[in-house]
Amino acid sequence: MQMKFKIILFACCFCFASIHSKAKPIVVDQGGRGNFLSIQAALNSLQNDSIVPRVIYIRKGVFSEKIFIEKNNIILEGEDRGATIISQSIARDEWRCAHKDDWGVATINLSGLDIVFKNLTIENDYGFLHETDISIACSNMDTLQTKSVRRDGHQMAVRSFATTRLAFINCTIMAYGGDTVSPWNVSEGMFYFKDCRMEGGVDFFCPRGWSWAENCEFYAYTGPASIWHDGSGHEDSKTVLMNCHFMGYKGFLLGRYHKDAQFYLINCHFDENMADKPIYRVPTNNIIQWGERVYYYNCHRTGGDYSWFADNLTTSKTHSAISDITIQWLFGNRWNPLTIH
Repeated sequence: MQMKFKIILFACCFCFASIHSKAKPIVVDQGGRGNFLSIQAALNSLQNDSIVPRVIYIRKGVFSEKIFIEKNNIILEGEDRGATIISQSIARDEWRCAHKDDWGVATINLSGLDIVFKNLTIENDYGFLHETDISIACSNMDTLQTKSVRRDGHQMAVRSFATTRLAFINCTIMAYGGDTVSPWNVSEGMFYFKDCRMEGGVDFFCPRGWSWAENCEFYAYTGPASIWHDGSGHEDSKTVLMNCHFMGYKGFLLGRYHKDAQFYLINCHFDENMADKPIYRVPTNNIIQWGERVYYYNCHRTGGDYSWFADNLTTSKTHSAISDITIQWLFGNRWNPLTIH
């Protein structure tokens, strides 16, 4: 009798989960043909946690919203990558004059877990709208001072805090200035990008923790580096860029780091405009515990290869073969983003 009860209970739980996993998505439509007119209103309607992902389906339109996601297990899916646009205009230097931290500094502000973005454009258009630097009266720490806000300064489209298991699939994430894509969680952060285009200035792709970018395009408008990594929390932390294409202004630089970092660039292509300068360590007082860890395999540049991105996987501490460089190798048993639908 007890065994029969357990079987029935398991079956009921399975049915409950199945019903909820097939629940209709919440629809956001500015024309009033959905459940909500705004993305944030749809997010606010959800409970903090769920055992299955909650899908918010966003119809075409330009959503001039600053988004805050503090809840878990959510998928935001656009109707059309080029026509479903979330947009804000924020200069970090100006924001920090009136705020003590970065919460709210980006178009998308994240502290929840298990978040997915699909088929969307996310932009911080401050640098596109402002053609020159400006000076502002900056009140901070009880003092008043004049501060320069640069057109190419920090402009975050995505900024995460304690978030982990964060994925972007078939998205465009863009700004003119630096730190466009800032998934920051050096101790536990796991981030996945597939079929995305990222644009910006200095360090416009700057993950902290573990990151995988596959079949992505990177375009640099300005700045002394396109990609950046902070892996100082764990020796194993790394950023992997697989089958990616790097483009930008004439003389754009590939990457740099200020703290312990670990880069793997596999089957990547560089445009002719890329400067002949390796990913480099910025002069810093930070203690670099694990040395230079920048690895390449089968990378090529239009117009001819530079010697510094010749194959060197065998120099890594783990002597990784190309067949070893997989998502499971990166994230271990902690996360498999390939299960995202």
